[in-house]
Amino acid sequence: MRVGVLASGSGSNFSALVEALNVAGSPASVELLVCNVPGAKVIERAKQAGVETVVIDHRTLPSREQFDAAVAQALLDRKIELVCLAGYMRLVTPSFLRLLPGKVINLHPALLPSFPGMHGVRQAIAAGVRVAGCTVHFVDEGTDTGPIIAQAAVPVLPGDDEASLGSRIHVEEHRLYPAVVRALASGKVKVEGRMVILQEPL
Repeated sequence: MRVGVLASGSGSNFSALVEALNVAGSPASVELLVCNVPGAKVIERAKQAGVETVVIDHRTLPSREQFDAAVAQALLDRKIELVCLAGYMRLVTPSFLRLLPGKVINLHPALLPSFPGMHGVRQAIAAGVRVAGCTVHFVDEGTDTGPIIAQAAVPVLPGDDEASLGSRIHVEEHRLYPAVVRALASGKVKVEGRMVILQEPL
């Protein structure tokens, strides 16, 4: 399966995907990075990994729809079969999702449906929860509302702040996201409405 990653920042989850997937015998490989922020660290990570990179500065296009059309075209031109959002600081438009139906997934640093949107770790700390974590889900037209594929729980420890809890969540993100992509590429994920069925544990 040909995987494209959309990212805006440092790219730690991009690197985790490449390291886990771009190996012999993998059912999926990261073939393209699309970044909307010129100079973002993820671009250098992609260069070092030998992954093709397309930079489309969202500020150069007059509308979200036109920007998303350009991103979608870059993905379609390269026959990308699965799109992974990884620290992508843009809300995708319905028209983008229609061009890539059922092919866009996202990683969120909280146990959805709790704490959607920005700063999921910060929200969890503020709410005083005892368990936080991360979620991989299909992307729909809402904000972090798509069907949940898999989750990983991370305990909130006494004295945790956003940085310390976030660093432990990152460890689980780097494990869970590639595992979900491998399962999708291997045909081991079935979707029935909002219920996602994994044929074997990740």
